[in-house]
Amino acid sequence: MEINIRKAIAEDAYDLAFCHISSWQSAYKGIVPDEYLEKMLIEKDQLIERYRNNIKDTGYPEYFCVMYDGKIVGFIIINISFDNEKHNIGEIWAVYLIEEFRNMGYGKEMLKFSIEKLKNLESEEIFLWVFEENIKARNFYEKNNFNYNGEKRENAWYGKPLIQLKYVLNI
Repeated sequence: MEINIRKAIAEDAYDLAFCHISSWQSAYKGIVPDEYLEKMLIEKDQLIERYRNNIKDTGYPEYFCVMYDGKIVGFIIINISFDNEKHNIGEIWAVYLIEEFRNMGYGKEMLKFSIEKLKNLESEEIFLWVFEENIKARNFYEKNNFNYNGEKRENAWYGKPLIQLKYVLNI
């Protein structure tokens, strides 16, 4: 397995939207309501446009494409934030991979890439949010030294309230 990760460009927006929808529909089946997952295809044009505009912006968040045989099979979004107590807190917004590339080591490499990028920005801490019901993802992050810090948030934009847990990697 050879993983190639490169910075995303605006022309990648269609493929990023496809990966986003495909990965959500497989990874979140049974967690996010089916109606929401199905609606993603109908609203794909808005998602494409959002990615196109966000990638054009300079600075953060940063978007990276995961390539296999010249095709985008996943992507990463990282960001930095600041608060009053800590500086340079890194956040992993997305580690999305289409289903047929899961369980092959790509996810681990994508996470490692994200952590290294954020470490290079002198992040003191890296965090991400994961659905409470997504046991597979929670186990994955825990195996990679992220720990649930007790913080929860509720998101209701998916048609039902869903709880997300904050996982933190201390550097």
